[in-house]
Amino acid sequence: MRFMVIVKATRKSETGAMPGKDEMDRMIAFNEQITKAGVLLSAEGLHPSSKGARIKADGTKKTVTDGPFAETKELVAGFWIIEVKSKQEAIEWMKRAPLEAGTEIELRQVITPEDFGESVTPEHREKIERMEQAARDRK
Repeated sequence: MRFMVIVKATRKSETGAMPGKDEMDRMIAFNEQITKAGVLLSAEGLHPSSKGARIKADGTKKTVTDGPFAETKELVAGFWIIEVKSKQEAIEWMKRAPLEAGTEIELRQVITPEDFGESVTPEHREKIERMEQAARDRK
């Protein structure tokens, strides 16, 4: 099972302040630990919403709104993509994450083609596999 672990933004992360050396040491040590365990697939931090944009679809019309965005609690500051055997295993790993006081993370299971049932045809599966392979090859 793959999970996206969403790190919620804080007032500090929305200022664009980068972590200090001690915080980076703890985060790198944790990421090394979950890498060695074969759990980590990806981990990224995000710039503040002031450097971002939102695109809203209304039929064929698209409206673009530049950041920053007001509700910090609804924003994402970073993420991990992990692969584990269960939701409980994901929870146990993420309870070890070196988070600052007040930081909240959310775990969401990644949807796979199998989750769509019959909506995903063999042709869809083949295209998805080709796209995933092309993405891996780019790395």
